[in-house]
Amino acid sequence: MLNQLIHFDQELFLAINQGLSNPFFDWLLPILRNPYTWAPLYLFLIIFFIKNYGKMGILIVAFTLANFGISDALSSHVIKKNVKRIRPCNDLVFKTEANVRVRCGSGFSFTSSHATNHFAMAFFWIVLFRRRWKHTLWLCITWAALISFSQIYVGVHYPFDILWGALLGILIGTGTGYLFKRFFPDFFTPHPTSITA
Repeated sequence: MLNQLIHFDQELFLAINQGLSNPFFDWLLPILRNPYTWAPLYLFLIIFFIKNYGKMGILIVAFTLANFGISDALSSHVIKKNVKRIRPCNDLVFKTEANVRVRCGSGFSFTSSHATNHFAMAFFWIVLFRRRWKHTLWLCITWAALISFSQIYVGVHYPFDILWGALLGILIGTGTGYLFKRFFPDFFTPHPTSITA
């Protein structure tokens, strides 16, 4: 059963990594997975939260960082180091079939930390802002999904690494969001001055 799942995961990887190959994805997806691409957005969000919500904004930033720290620790330092799955781009046999479009990391593959971290942040923000900004849900999910999908396309993760990383991130982000809601319920009470979009 396990061998069948691994084989299916590898076939799905090849369907994405090779089957969807095109010059536009070759250009775009390596950029999307690069953390420096998103640094201006993260800086903007920090400034935005603090400017618009004051002390509560500082708490949102602190919880976002804590949420990221928890997701990264679980994925990178607990699960990866225990599962020890080799990345497709480092597998001596399988990498000959893969199109590796970025530098292959030396770490393990399962779960994808990109997927875990970004889905954790996305769902933390969804819990906080979905009633304030009507586009929060689809924007956050699309953002996390594109970054996660790019990991398969560039050849550094299998689809199951992404799937389980995303599920872990959703659990962490949702849990962190409801902790915030429990400790700071006033933030979720509508105010006449609330920002809407």
